[in-house]
Amino acid sequence: MHVLTLLDWLAFGLFVAGWFGYALVVDRLPSLKRRSVIAAMDEHRRQWMRVMVSRDNRIMDTNIIGNLMNSTSFLANTAIFILGGLVAMMASPELGGRVFGSLPFATAPDPAAWELKIALLLLIFTRAFFELTWALRQFNYCSIVMGGVPQDPAAPDREARAEIAAKVANQAARHFNTGLRAYYFGLAALAWILHPLALIVATLVVLRELYRREFRSVVRAALQGG
Repeated sequence: MHVLTLLDWLAFGLFVAGWFGYALVVDRLPSLKRRSVIAAMDEHRRQWMRVMVSRDNRIMDTNIIGNLMNSTSFLANTAIFILGGLVAMMASPELGGRVFGSLPFATAPDPAAWELKIALLLLIFTRAFFELTWALRQFNYCSIVMGGVPQDPAAPDREARAEIAAKVANQAARHFNTGLRAYYFGLAALAWILHPLALIVATLVVLRELYRREFRSVVRAALQGG
């Protein structure tokens, strides 16, 4: 008896291709990368650090970093709770199968198939946790670099230190975005528990929403002055 059907494998293949293919194209293709909302925010973070250098009172700047760290920490903590719930679901495949099998259009999963689907979710949210915690550490590093930017206008390395802070903040934002993207695809993978067709539809919806928000949103146009 096969654990996964042909439709399951097709849906899983589309999911993997969609997730890694989207990241590969969007993050590696320069012509597309330059038009993303992330690239637009990179320039705004650089501008922020340039302005920060000229401020005598930098309380607002530390508050901004604190807000960024709080939102990143919230998602990282949430990923831990999700992982705990998934481990519990992995430990009780019969109970989970009965619960989800009773939902409309859901198919009662084979215990082995159930464990594979939960394992996929575990991998996704583990990835999200590592990306978000690394982003959190980088925002922390950025705050330290900002604290080292001299207030003396005559200091020769003020601009160079501000540029370092901007680079660290931009890298933190990219890892935050990768972790957030894992959340989106985690929601798509959750649909696989219901039916492989649900996974196909959810994957396509997530891809469409990610593309729209990163390249076709009103916010992106505003950030790029469009």
